[in-house]
This record gives sequence, C-alpha cells and structure tokens, in this order.
Amino acid sequence: MRLAEKIEARTPAHRDRAIDGLRALALLAVPTGHWLLGGFTLDTDGALHNASPLTAFGFFAPVSWVLQMLGVFFLVGGHASVLSYHRRTSTTGAWLRQRVARLGRPVLGVTAVWAVLIPVLWWLGVPGDTLRTGSTLVVQPLWFVGVYTVITALTPYCVRAARHMGVWAAAPLLLTVAVVDLLRYGPYADAGAGVVPGWLGVVNILPGWLFAYQLGVSWGEGRVGRRHARGLLIGGVALFAVLLLVFDYPASMVGVPGEARTNSHPPSLLVLALAAAQSGAAIGLHGRLGRLLRRPALWAPVVVVNLSAMTILCWHQTAMLAAAVPASFLGEIPGLTTPPDSLGWILARVAWLPVFACLLALIARRARVFETPWPRRARGARAVAGVLAVGFAVFAFGWA
Repeated sequence: MRLAEKIEARTPAHRDRAIDGLRALALLAVPTGHWLLGGFTLDTDGALHNASPLTAFGFFAPVSWVLQMLGVFFLVGGHASVLSYHRRTSTTGAWLRQRVARLGRPVLGVTAVWAVLIPVLWWLGVPGDTLRTGSTLVVQPLWFVGVYTVITALTPYCVRAARHMGVWAAAPLLLTVAVVDLLRYGPYADAGAGVVPGWLGVVNILPGWLFAYQLGVSWGEGRVGRRHARGLLIGGVALFAVLLLVFDYPASMVGVPGEARTNSHPPSLLVLALAAAQSGAAIGLHGRLGRLLRRPALWAPVVVVNLSAMTILCWHQTAMLAAAVPASFLGEIPGLTTPPDSLGWILARVAWLPVFACLLALIARRARVFETPWPRRARGARAVAGVLAVGFAVFAFGWA
C-alpha cells in the first residue's frame, strides 16, 4: 500500500489513466495468450518442438478472440502517439528517432543476450532443435515492434487524415484488406495459381495493423465520440459474425499448425472486425475505466506494467523457456513438455502460468535496463550488441 500511495502521489493530475489501463490490459494479453495457446512436444532425442492446443481443441478458438487484443494496443498507441506528437519540442524527425530508440533498445537487448545464450546452452547439452524452437519463440513477438515502428513513422500523415476525415480515415484501410481478402479467398482464388499471386497477402500487413492505430489517432484528435464508439462496436461484431458464419473464416485469431489459412499473418478482415469491436468497447468504457483507476491499489499495477511494457513483450517467451528447457531433461512434465492434446494439459498449463509470471518478474529486474537510454560513451557496447543481434537473427531465421 505504501508503494501504491507513492505512485499515486507522483501521478500527474492530467494523466489519462484509462489509456494506461487499456494498454496494460492489451499488453498482458500477449504473454497470457502465448503461454496458454503455445505448447511443446518432446521428441525421442529430448528436443522441444512447438505445438498448440488449438490443433486438438477447435472449441478453444474463442479464447483467442479475448486474448488477441492487438487492436486495443494499436488503438491506445495511436491515441498516445498523437498527444506526444503535439507535445514535441523539436522537429518531427527528432520525435520519431526518440520513439524508435525506445522501441529498438529492448529488442537489441533480448536478441544480443540470446546470441550469447545459444552457444552456452549448446555447450551445456541443450539439443540444437530445442535452441531452434527457442529462437523461433523469442522472435515471434518481435515482428510487432517492426510493424509498430513503421506505423509510428506514419503518425503525421495519420493526423492529417484524422483532421480531414475523422473516424472515416480508417475506412480505406478496412476496404483495402477486404479487397485483398476477396482476391485471395473469393472466386478468383479458384481460377488458378497464376491469377492471384501468392505474395498478395503481404499487402494486408500495413493497412491491417494501421486500421486500429488510425482510429486511435482520430480519437486523440477528438474526432471519435460515443456515437462512433457504438457504431464501431456493433459494426465490428456484426462483420465478425458474418465472416465467421457465412464466409467460413478460420475461427482462431492466431495461427494453428497444419491449417492452410491464418487470420493473423497477415491480418485478415476478421482481425479488423475484432479490432473495430474492441476499439468501440474501449472508447465507450474510457470514462468508467478512468474513474475506476483512481483507486491507488488498482492504479499501481497498471503503472508497473506500463513501465515494463517492452520488457514484458520481449522477454515473456524467455520466461516460459526458462521453465521448459530444464524440464525437457527430466522427460515429460504435464502441461510443460507433454503434447497439448488433452484437457489435463490445459489444467496443468493454467497451473504453470503463475510460474511463468514469476520467472518473467525475475528476468525483468535485470532486463529492464535495456529500456533506459544508453549513455553516449557506450557506443562500443551498442556496436557489439548490434553484431550479436545480427548473429541471432541469422540463427533464428535459419540462414546458417
């Protein structure tokens, strides 16, 4: 309670607590989703391989609807970015460099550390396949940082669009994704491989994730009200239902091993429908959430999570691996190294979640240093970290 009171005393009166609360909620959904929907199998050589309970339990897909909160994350990111953009004290370029550095330092840190860990773990007897699996999991959430960086660079253009079009500035983005989906999965998809190029889905990456960010920018510009929020919520839910029930979109919001189609890589129209519904709900509940977070006991954990946002994003998979890799030497441990194909696995995995959270907290105490600005005299250390990060990327992507 003393910590909560100290945080309360240091919080500026103008702080938008609801935005921070929504960001914390969306952020915590990332490790929860990866920990709950990602499992391992153990081969005869004792190596770990990725697996998913969604392969065995199709009814588990609605859980991904709740845990896929990137729409909310991009929404509040756009809202916060436009306010920060208006408060900048120097050029747009300097503002952008500062924000990119805040995103890039933790990524550089986790990849450099893993570049050192891989040969050490191999020397200690960890199988090469386990190291490949681990590197894949570490990279998995980092794609978001790259996409978010590109979208952040578009903030000035998003601001102009919001001032001219308001909430409708996001409509062309949704339309673009709809057209690409129509070409990929509609009548033209059955006409032959030469009609629709296989790379066409890549077009959806930018407009797919920019959609909610643009909504957030329009919201920050004061161009999205409660009436718009209700429209986004109702329209998003309706579109989601139609795509799922009529057009046979995959039910899971994350990729399922063995499935030919995925909603998230690249984002499909179903992802945007969910983001619209989540955005409408978030904007509509903004006032109530802000009043709720006036309570110091609720506000303090929100502040702690936000201060460690990039650390949580970059290191949560490492926390799970910190439990799974040692366990792989002991054989099949329920919920950890056993196949995720039974209800018993689900119950066991839920029991493991607090362990993963504790391991993440221990890692974060050291890893948070990567979120703070590096001193100017540390140019040599930055160069070494950069070389190590490149080496990790070469290994993780199978280039060597």
